[in-house]
Amino acid sequence: MRVLLTLGLLLTPTSLAALCQPEPKETPAREAVWNAHLSALPGLGRLLPSTPESRMLTPIRGVQVNQIADTWGAPRGGGLTHAGQDIFAKRGTPVYSATDGVVWMIGTSVRGGTWVYVLGAGGRRYYYAHLERVTSGLTEGQRVTTASILGQVGTTGDAEDTPPHLHFAMFGRYEKTGPCRFPALDPLPLLRSRP
Repeated sequence: MRVLLTLGLLLTPTSLAALCQPEPKETPAREAVWNAHLSALPGLGRLLPSTPESRMLTPIRGVQVNQIADTWGAPRGGGLTHAGQDIFAKRGTPVYSATDGVVWMIGTSVRGGTWVYVLGAGGRRYYYAHLERVTSGLTEGQRVTTASILGQVGTTGDAEDTPPHLHFAMFGRYEKTGPCRFPALDPLPLLRSRP
């Protein structure tokens, strides 16, 4: 059996391959915020199981897995590739957590617009972007389940000229000495339709 070592992650031919994209340049103040949140990951991770989820629920009720067009790795502007899946739904549709976990970060950015990160089992980080808004009262450090609503589908960030959708991404465990802070993994193979 052939084994690959990519971005410090041990991968087998049947496992998920990681993609590392260049991160946007941040101001020193914003970079300090990211670094503080990254340093908090080991403590938060101790609250969760050590083995990552082998399956998760679609974050939007009523959207079946077979309705999600696979755009993983599609070319994007600025020399980037699409490091997630876009799930289209009506503006304002509730976005659920695909896994149990802990809210790691809530914020905004030029590309992602309004977003929420959830830390899940095994140190995986789940990214919910282009949200119209975050659920009132949702806070960093809060435990969430697959029944938790994180926000609503929107077009914030670089999605302002597209139909409303959720950009859903999954990132492998953060390794401080690793070559990539956000090793992206395709979430589509793990998704199961929400009942």
